[in-house]
Amino acid sequence: MNIPNVITLIRLFLIPLFVLIFFSNKSGSFQSAIMIFFIAGLTDVVDGYLARKYNLITKWGTVMDPLADKLMLITVLTCFLIKGYIPLWIFFIMLIKEATMIIGGIVLYKRNTVIPADVFGKTATLLFYFAILCLLFNRSIGIVLIYIAVTSAVAAYINYFLVYYKGKSNEKNVT
Repeated sequence: MNIPNVITLIRLFLIPLFVLIFFSNKSGSFQSAIMIFFIAGLTDVVDGYLARKYNLITKWGTVMDPLADKLMLITVLTCFLIKGYIPLWIFFIMLIKEATMIIGGIVLYKRNTVIPADVFGKTATLLFYFAILCLLFNRSIGIVLIYIAVTSAVAAYINYFLVYYKGKSNEKNVT
């Protein structure tokens, strides 16, 4: 296991830590939980950078890195739903999107196919991070930004399907 994979593993361990801190009754627990979320985001940037720069890309990392991101996002949204910060429909849209992306990733992984993150997916992720940061300062603005992030995530989701089907039609034209 290389360093980027270890960093991804750390991100997976940050998920239950986020939940524990988020639901603790200690002063500043919300802010601390959001900081854990941002540390997870930083580990995502660092492991991706290291993997690409030093050619440490592995099949395990290719699967586990986006899985860790998806699990963290669903965990955060679940916690926000439980606390009443977001409506149920946002949670369900994102749960369906992330679950189908995970299942699709597993199916494609078994077929030795990977659809890398693109500008749409990265933009949606950045919007979620920005929206969640804004929740620290102004809940109303943060919630509006979460709506925008959800819209962006749905657009990214549609784009991934288009990329996949375009690749499939190109394969048929080549054979």
